[in-house]
Amino acid sequence: MKYTDIDARKQAFIFELDNVLYPEKDYLYQVYYLFAGFLEYTELLEAKVLVNLMVKTFEEEGSDAVFDKVQEKFKLDEKYRFNFEHLHKNAQLPLKLLLYDDMLKLLQEIVVDRKKIFIVTNGNPEQQLNKLKQVEWHGLEKYLVCYFADEIKPKPDPDIIYKLMDDHKLQRRDILMFGNEQADVLCAEACGIDFIYAEELLSL
Repeated sequence: MKYTDIDARKQAFIFELDNVLYPEKDYLYQVYYLFAGFLEYTELLEAKVLVNLMVKTFEEEGSDAVFDKVQEKFKLDEKYRFNFEHLHKNAQLPLKLLLYDDMLKLLQEIVVDRKKIFIVTNGNPEQQLNKLKQVEWHGLEKYLVCYFADEIKPKPDPDIIYKLMDDHKLQRRDILMFGNEQADVLCAEACGIDFIYAEELLSL
């Protein structure tokens, strides 16, 4: 699917952030790299081994299991959980986060067409803001309006979308929402707005 395939009457586009505009693992893997470096310095553990374990755990069991797995294997003190979680919220990444090529192109086309772009993201607002600041936006950042759903209620609760619609005087028919999670699908359904799976636009 391309921008030209989208209903031309749509005036506003809502995107989730993680795994919609960029691959979330690009953020998490850099956090793991930084945490491994920290443990190498404080506990004299081998950073490369730590990174490999964290990445493997993420791929097989998900991000929630990563610290517990490292803690179990290396008998880490519980105090390091704070450092791990703090890094997730505040890490200064070695490398910029890159948008999916297809999403960059889509965002650029929306801007040229003088239509509105919103990012409505679930997750810890501090962490999500930290990600947003470290994306390479190619000048698009001045056209983005961001909402952190958890400041009201996370999706699929529709309250954040209703607030967005009220703030910007938008009607349901004006909006198209992109996401990949069930929460996004259910949120769009609850609001009565059209939805497209982001993966339909990605030539991965």
